[in-house]
Amino acid sequence: MNLAIIGTGYVGLATGTCLAEMGNQVICVDNDLGKIQKMQSGIIPFYEPGLEIIFHRNISKERLSFTSDLKKAFIESEIVFFCLPTPQGEDGSADLSYVIESAGKIGLIAKEENIQDYKIIVNKSTVPVGTAKLVEEEIKKHGYNNFDVVSNPEFLREGFAVSDFMKPDRIVIGSESKKALAIMKELYEPFVRQGNPIIEMDTASAEVTKYAANSYLAMRITFMNELANFCEKVGADIDLVRKGMGSDTRIGKRFLFAGIGYGGSCFPKDVKALIKTSIEKGSEITLLSVVDKVNTSQKLILFKKILEHFNSNIKDKHFAVWGLAFKPNTDDMREAPSVVIINELINHGATVSAYDPAAMETARFYLGDKIKYASDEIDALKNSDALVLLTEWNEFRNPDFDEIKRHLKNPLIFDGRNVYSPEKMKELGFTYYSIGRLKVN
Repeated sequence: MNLAIIGTGYVGLATGTCLAEMGNQVICVDNDLGKIQKMQSGIIPFYEPGLEIIFHRNISKERLSFTSDLKKAFIESEIVFFCLPTPQGEDGSADLSYVIESAGKIGLIAKEENIQDYKIIVNKSTVPVGTAKLVEEEIKKHGYNNFDVVSNPEFLREGFAVSDFMKPDRIVIGSESKKALAIMKELYEPFVRQGNPIIEMDTASAEVTKYAANSYLAMRITFMNELANFCEKVGADIDLVRKGMGSDTRIGKRFLFAGIGYGGSCFPKDVKALIKTSIEKGSEITLLSVVDKVNTSQKLILFKKILEHFNSNIKDKHFAVWGLAFKPNTDDMREAPSVVIINELINHGATVSAYDPAAMETARFYLGDKIKYASDEIDALKNSDALVLLTEWNEFRNPDFDEIKRHLKNPLIFDGRNVYSPEKMKELGFTYYSIGRLKVN
């Protein structure tokens, strides 16, 4: 099939590349000329493991191309995917301006070029319930009617986007058109050969499904974080509690790890957007309001431990930070706990040297010249009063602890991701703090 992908962020580029991998002709559209030129030169504009190989393969096979010419892409394509940003507005709602603007441009192109061919417009972006109708109305304003709008939410994890797309747990397709559903099912059948479901539903249900899934996972993380804080007060160990809970098949093992709060481009924004929509529709989901509040406060839990250890005075202390991205295998720092914690350290008079395997350039946007950017994890440790671990990258899981001790002024570790064993840290002579686990003296 001939496909157009409007927007080349994480979702757009991963979607377009994976669809091209299955033999489709894919044109990726973006109004950022610099980004288009990079991709035409074979440069992926962000870090996503596994994407580079199929990206270059499909460019060489001439199945994947890039342009800023929306008209050309729309005219040549049977299916047009909206993979556009829906940033959080000041009131917590999702900003649909990019989506509605693109719908209007498509309608105008169809009018000016007198396009009569049937096309499918796919909302891949995470959008509030009712957006499909808004897109349809915006396009029809210009007199073009031979199209259907489909809601096809993405469930891609940053760091695992390629594997998630190529081997999805499920594919959700929402439309009131049997014709559109049949075409979309044909497009996706190669991805579900092992029998995972393609679930058909109406557009409103598909739009809610995306928000429901992300909000539920955010709720699980938040519950475990609150439970971890409770465990510390009563002398329990959150890791043992997690194992006991996760063994229950009704609960399962995933998203039960305690830490310093969730971040990224999806969970924070989607939780707030669903709260906002639920209030507007007169059916407030109050549980999510609590989730959002608790997650904000959880980002300060580790900082409070640092402050308490140093008797509320960290002026002129120097901290090594390992990990800046909101999670491993990405360079994304949107809503990352690291930004909150580092800013608190600096505001209280401390200095910071930081290292992340992928997010060093991204960090310059969020932190500027507030910190020293270390060349590697060992460089970050030099002359530091403590190590603060904020992202659980694999390369941080089994470091040379003797070398860590040699470079730190004090054998002191604050672990925001519960990567290390408290018992092992005691054996090695470290003073060690984690989340929801007792400090071993």
